[in-house]
Amino acid sequence: MAEKLSETERETALSELQETGWSLDADRDAISKEFKFSNFVSAFGWMSQVAMVAEKMNHHPEWSNVYNNVSVTLTTHDAEGLTELDLKLARRMDKLAG
Repeated sequence: MAEKLSETERETALSELQETGWSLDADRDAISKEFKFSNFVSAFGWMSQVAMVAEKMNHHPEWSNVYNNVSVTLTTHDAEGLTELDLKLARRMDKLAG
């Protein structure tokens, strides 16, 4: 099982991820981001790519899609908070979004 990030690890990671639009939800010990694409097909295609990555990681996002917008929240439920898995998936999502 993944372990929750220490305060130092969390602060370091968040300073990096905030530059790409991620924000902390301290009430849930989670990070979230809104991704916007040119159209529904692009948004859904990105979600399909992320789904394959998430399945390989065995770490699945909370997300919703409305037309070209995808809202994402990442937290590790087993650890009851943020872990390295969340950071890795966030970085992969950013990379796949271009």
